[in-house]
Amino acid sequence: MAGVFASLRKFVSPEFVFGMGSRKLAGSYAQNLGARHVLLVSDPGVIAAGWAGEVEQSLLESGLHITHFSALTPNPKAAEVMHGAAVYIENRCDVIVCVGGGSVIDCAKGIGIVVANRRHILEFEGIDQIALPPPPLICIPTTSGTSADVSQFAIITNAEERVKIAIISKAAVPDVSLIDPETVVTMDLYLTACTGIDALVHAVEAFVSQAHGPVSDLHALEAIRLIHGNLLGVLSDPADMAKRSNMMLGSMHAGLAFSNASLGAVHAMAHSMGGFLDLAHGECNAMLLDHVIEYNYPQASNRFLKVSDVMGLDLRGMVEKNRKQALLDEVRRFKAAAGILHTLSEKQVRLSDLGELARKAFADPCIVTNPRQPVVRDLEVIYEQAL
Repeated sequence: MAGVFASLRKFVSPEFVFGMGSRKLAGSYAQNLGARHVLLVSDPGVIAAGWAGEVEQSLLESGLHITHFSALTPNPKAAEVMHGAAVYIENRCDVIVCVGGGSVIDCAKGIGIVVANRRHILEFEGIDQIALPPPPLICIPTTSGTSADVSQFAIITNAEERVKIAIISKAAVPDVSLIDPETVVTMDLYLTACTGIDALVHAVEAFVSQAHGPVSDLHALEAIRLIHGNLLGVLSDPADMAKRSNMMLGSMHAGLAFSNASLGAVHAMAHSMGGFLDLAHGECNAMLLDHVIEYNYPQASNRFLKVSDVMGLDLRGMVEKNRKQALLDEVRRFKAAAGILHTLSEKQVRLSDLGELARKAFADPCIVTNPRQPVVRDLEVIYEQAL
């Protein structure tokens, strides 16, 4: 009987519209959700690119009042979330619309959680800690990587403790995601590379996660195929909208996979490092990915074999050791071709930092579903290998 229950898997996702121009549906969707006064969350870069203005126009055409909030930074801080919640309450908003990357979307999620529950955002760390559902949330992502617009995760930085916390709950799933590939053309190439690798890590970690299931597996493998097959093409020809669309689709598939299967040590360690040094999340993931694969491989070799196959590697006739090396070589080649060449030491991570980083990573909820259960010293060693 235990085996029957162990095989049960739930799958949640928001309503989403995928395709060119979907951002322009924001007004009608907000209206359908009963909006009268929208809190429009974005950041200065997205505003400068014009995407927030287009969404604002859609909202105005639907007869809605708008209050703007853009006082946030990459890796959104708890204080920024609390400020946004105060703006929402002060202006009596009733729906949140966000336009931006993962930082903007996570901040918007945090604002909704706080205004519904009237508690500090850091009190919701962990799994299923949200008692009351947030107000309706519509997301328009502008990066093809974080997938926060379809996931149960919100990542917020505790600046005082210099660590990122993970809030994981069905209540954090947006109501609607308008996934428009046109919005990613304003990303610079390095951000395109980092967010693309982030999406690849989402898919790989979801596929080898201890909580994987048949539906999340389908999304994870399709994400790996799309991202591995299109990211380098986008970087060589940023105007190729077919490849841009495939990257956006791959990111969406990866988000649906990890939202339901969770993640692993790469993300736990990246959260720790990103919070400690305020580094870009995708870049942290990229620097750690191959080292964590090498650590996890013995526990999930059959799963990694499928990953290799989807990446187009021909491993027929190879012994296990050579199969592992072929996958590691391909991941490292792919990262280098994408222009992500930094090591941890080049990002000012010091040997003396590794113990604290490892302890914080070990406490991250993502570590629970890693295929191989580490101790703190294991994580410290992986960080050291990535120096």
